[in-house]
Amino acid sequence: MSAASIRAQAEDLRRQIDYHNYRYYVLDDPEIPDSEYDRLMRELQALEAAHPELITPDSPTQRVGAQPLKEFAEVRHAIPMLSLGNAFSDEEMADFDERVRKLLNVEQIEYSAEPKLDGLAISLRYEKGVLVQGATRGDGHRGEDVTSNVRTIGAIPLRLLGEGWPAVLEVRGEIFMPKKGFEELNRRARKKGEKTFANPRNAAAGSLRQLDPKITATRPLSFYAYGWGELSVEKLGDSYSDAMAVIKEYGLPVSPELKVVQGLQGCLDYFDAMARKRDSLDYEIDGVVFKVNDLQQQERLGFVSRAPRWAIARKFPAQEALTVVKDVEFQVGRTGAVTPVARLDPVEVGGVTVRNATLHNMDEVKKKDVHIGDTVYVRRAGDVIPEIVRVLPERRPKTAQEVVLPKHCPVCGSDVIKPEGEAVARCTGGLYCPAQRKEAIKHFASRRAMDIEGLGDKLVEQLVEQELIHDPADLYSLTRQQLMGLERMGEKSAQNLLDALERSKETTLAHFLYALGIREVGEATSQTLAQQFGSLEALEKASEEELQETPDIGPIVAAHIAAFFHQPHNREVIDKLLQAGIHWPAVETPSEEELPLKGKTFVLTGSLSRPRSEIKVELQALGAKVTGSVSKNTDYVVAGEAAGSKLDKARDLGVTILDEDGLKILLASTA
Repeated sequence: MSAASIRAQAEDLRRQIDYHNYRYYVLDDPEIPDSEYDRLMRELQALEAAHPELITPDSPTQRVGAQPLKEFAEVRHAIPMLSLGNAFSDEEMADFDERVRKLLNVEQIEYSAEPKLDGLAISLRYEKGVLVQGATRGDGHRGEDVTSNVRTIGAIPLRLLGEGWPAVLEVRGEIFMPKKGFEELNRRARKKGEKTFANPRNAAAGSLRQLDPKITATRPLSFYAYGWGELSVEKLGDSYSDAMAVIKEYGLPVSPELKVVQGLQGCLDYFDAMARKRDSLDYEIDGVVFKVNDLQQQERLGFVSRAPRWAIARKFPAQEALTVVKDVEFQVGRTGAVTPVARLDPVEVGGVTVRNATLHNMDEVKKKDVHIGDTVYVRRAGDVIPEIVRVLPERRPKTAQEVVLPKHCPVCGSDVIKPEGEAVARCTGGLYCPAQRKEAIKHFASRRAMDIEGLGDKLVEQLVEQELIHDPADLYSLTRQQLMGLERMGEKSAQNLLDALERSKETTLAHFLYALGIREVGEATSQTLAQQFGSLEALEKASEEELQETPDIGPIVAAHIAAFFHQPHNREVIDKLLQAGIHWPAVETPSEEELPLKGKTFVLTGSLSRPRSEIKVELQALGAKVTGSVSKNTDYVVAGEAAGSKLDKARDLGVTILDEDGLKILLASTA
């Protein structure tokens, strides 16, 4: 292949990649899957590696490559990057509109409207269509040169699309971090034990000001253009909206929410619509920017002090505010999770008075170093429960108190445990604790547990709310008269439920153990425990060390089981259940001959002719282990219709695959 054809191939690949970046970042309408995009990029990388002389500064492969800086150089803005005036109410917005109309002597103004992104203002300078400089706003006159970092952001084109661009085009906009990217960044930081960011804006600013561009490249940053500075041409269009359409055609992302509205009422309607839409957006906004759309009118209006007369930011109520932690109390959730909740000095946040904030768990309390008496930033986003995002330790009073996890449940008095390696502390009074009552009874009655037919979730809620039952054992003391007093419960329905309760008394030890709802003790573990210990009495007396000798039971599950049976409240409920007549046949320990599938691991996938739980129990009765994922340790995969990725993985690993007929043959051979 000639040098000219190789160069043409490289240029063609760059054009394709730039085009697909435009489809993805600007139009939000990709034409090809990520895998095809990656293929194009790898092809270009290979070509440039083989022919380094073909590498250009604007090549998509050159987004990361600059050496770490010792410091940022200063950039002087040819046209100052000014701030905007703010309006905090409809009345202030009306005053702005009236001033503009009077200065222009017109009845109504056409405005452009777009969300005010909560990120970092940036200036992007393009010369002959190529990005040559990225600079922060700084003080409006002088900023910092962050070109190397800006080049790592996929949403910012290194070369403009199309042709006929101005020789100099300085685009201005906002670099921000999408919410999902922010959450993932903090998740990774927590996993590594590193400091987390308080909010997406801080994360974006911190990411852009890294001296090492390779660090910036790992951060999920994005960009929207909202204007321009220096131009080598007179104008890009007659109106702001027209000019932004041109910038979009050049390959720069523009807010998809950009809209032209008519007059003050159009502004108020747009603001209300964005306030409703705010929480569903994938990025943070703190208001709406309104600009006089006609560029000639903008020029006539001019500037005052450090802000243009033709634009204003209508701000949302603040979503963060300073307040003081007056106390920390602990709440118990329906699954037994014991969660710290901060009681605050009332403060207005996002238009709502906030008195409480979640602290998630004790690990979060320690990480944020929250003390009772601290001054804190509290944040509220939409309907999400307010949370403390940052503590101001410099304001901590001498009387501040450390937050301590209670040893006993604040609701029922049972022990609170926090297993090593787990973030959440839990109440161990699962059968007794009022906070967990509804969920404990629903689980107890479920089909795979005690299988009490007719006892659905709504009926359980009625029984608990009317205080007819306080624990699962109370179910067996219900009378026909009590049941008939419930909503939608006639004499026949009441009798049917009493009959179902009577039938449920005859069960197995494995089903009974599963019905108790011990944390992380599922059906398979219950079956294993029943086989290993043979009786409830032996299991209740077992130590954690003895429990860990049971197959597939590690220290965490052993701790959950021991803690459950250690609680007097739980044992009292179990005794009541046995006194009510619940019984099971003695557990017979099967011989090796009776466990022909012992040591074999099965995975069930796809649509089968009977419930998977039924097949699972049948396999476990023969000694097999049934898991949910395929690995090199899997012996058989039983695949029904529409089996997906598990079947593919089984084929890749060479695992034996059985259809239902094959399973029947296998089971028949063990008889």
